[in-house]
Amino acid sequence: MGDTITAVRWIGEPFFARNAEGKPISRIATVFPRRGVVVTIPGIHAWQREAWIQKLGQERGRPLTPEEERAELAQSVDLILEPDLVLIRPHPEDMPLAFEADDLLQKLMSKRQIRFLHVLDERVQAAIKARGELWRISPLPQTGEEMQRMIRESRERIAGDAIYYFNRITGARYLTFFEFSRLEALPAPALAQHLAEIQEYSKRRNRLGEFEVCFLGADPAWGPAAFAGFDFLRADENALRERYRELKQRFEAAVPPELRRDQPEDPAWRTQMMKRLLGGKGEHLTEAVLQGLSPEFYLQIHWLPGGRFEEGEFIFDTVYDEFEDAPGDPELADLCDPKARRFIFNFIREFGDLEYVNVGRVESSLSLRAKMPGRRAVYIAELKLRMDERRVARILRIQKWGIHEHLEAGKGLLQAMLEAEEYTEYILDRRLGCRQLGMNLSTRIVQRKIFERYQGKRTEYLGCQIGSTYFEREYIFGVASDKVPRSRLEQPEYAVGLARLLGRAAAPNIIVGRTTLEKVVIFDDGDEVVVEDENGWPKAIVVSDHTGTFVDFNSPLEHFAEAYARPVNERLPHLPNPALFARTYIAGFAEQFLRVQGDYRRRRRAFDTLFQHEKQDPGSFAFRWLRVLSRLDQTDGRRLADRIQAFIKV
Repeated sequence: MGDTITAVRWIGEPFFARNAEGKPISRIATVFPRRGVVVTIPGIHAWQREAWIQKLGQERGRPLTPEEERAELAQSVDLILEPDLVLIRPHPEDMPLAFEADDLLQKLMSKRQIRFLHVLDERVQAAIKARGELWRISPLPQTGEEMQRMIRESRERIAGDAIYYFNRITGARYLTFFEFSRLEALPAPALAQHLAEIQEYSKRRNRLGEFEVCFLGADPAWGPAAFAGFDFLRADENALRERYRELKQRFEAAVPPELRRDQPEDPAWRTQMMKRLLGGKGEHLTEAVLQGLSPEFYLQIHWLPGGRFEEGEFIFDTVYDEFEDAPGDPELADLCDPKARRFIFNFIREFGDLEYVNVGRVESSLSLRAKMPGRRAVYIAELKLRMDERRVARILRIQKWGIHEHLEAGKGLLQAMLEAEEYTEYILDRRLGCRQLGMNLSTRIVQRKIFERYQGKRTEYLGCQIGSTYFEREYIFGVASDKVPRSRLEQPEYAVGLARLLGRAAAPNIIVGRTTLEKVVIFDDGDEVVVEDENGWPKAIVVSDHTGTFVDFNSPLEHFAEAYARPVNERLPHLPNPALFARTYIAGFAEQFLRVQGDYRRRRRAFDTLFQHEKQDPGSFAFRWLRVLSRLDQTDGRRLADRIQAFIKV
């Protein structure tokens, strides 16, 4: 932690301090970075700010004037304390102050323990991105289990028991009917104290304009006014309990039945609570942090430390310094991914005038299909060029079979290098073949290389620098076809447009035999991205990854008919006109299939000789290419479309 910690003054206990029962003493804190002061007394942020104002007045020997008090309060930053994590709630209009608080906190703890809230505010977004620190966005839960844990850990108190659910973004505390009903078991003095607390703080607003205490799911007509005009602390026990029972009855009537019990395991209740805990228009979904990324993609991204330029010099995130000091720390090792640094080097070499770079690792595939062998590392990068207002988003995909994988298979270094290069050519040839047969892929892909230290099972190569090929392309802004929201499918015009595009995309997909190694068709399961026009209507489907193409180059195409009926069948319950959707899909399929087939038959020699310079061994791409063309030529396109239609359940 270092000697500089002595410069920080504390009012209250250290962060993460716990009481005799093992519970956190305080879940909030306030920092005055220009004073070097941290306040952690339990309660609400207003109490903490007032504690420092009083302390400063005592030190000066006089109360602060209103102007002095306002100046001190303007220099404070709210903190939320999670287990082993401090969340900064910045003033969006004063990000430099938030970063001053960040600098002070880094004297007390590791930078990786400090994150930011309010990241959906454009001013906060811009400031965090400009520092190359998207990784410091406070992570939000994605699974039901993680949501339940967040709900449990959000329990907060003011002065009494922890009966509230705390929204860390707005500072609001939510009281449920269930928790209110449990107060009945308390002794009269404790009941009076809690009711008086609810009475006071349900009518008080915090510095963000939110009520300190809110009533979860209650009718707006019921709230603070119900508690007015009664002195809970001075009432005798009979009057106290009678008033409490009246309030309990009214609270119950004001809440819908599904919200009268706290049920974190119930998805419906959990959804309602999560909406409150993540704010109204606040951090409701983290995917919007990187503007334009499709929601289902963002949630899979683990952002990594990046960097920024200052006075023409690139500065890596200082968390890398922590990693150099503690190379054996597994959490730091995961965060400071060496591939991310090497990607950044390549971007600097390419662009030169970068303002910042943020790199993220895609943690899991959007597809539901079983994982295929080989390396599946995928990264995403967001770049900002100094002389361009636009941000550039790129997808980086490590080659599946590289030198590392061939070494692991027991091959010599030279053979591993040769086979890795050969596989690179196979990938690029396959991409060209897909485009030639009508598949709508991203327009530009760049082959690049980074060097990594070999850390595999071959001891003779440990520590050697080996090249790893990766492919870089622009990010496709859209939504995966299988994740188009139900609300859009219910719009007749949208549904018909999607059906036509799906049918057209299905034709080249079936032609190139796109399947898993187990011959399961790959289509409409995460790689097909629907691009919409300025009015929100589907205008194109772009295939983001052509994995699995040319795997099955022998089976008759009619063998796959049932699989290509699935995109229609799975959407039938949500369509306004299922028959029209099915007809449009089949029409789009037939039109595109016959077009590709006609192109081949008119320019047969151009297709047949496209890869004649490649080796023709059985299983090679050139061999597969000719078999796919032969199958295309021999297939009756209209009969194939009819066969698919026969499996559609309309």
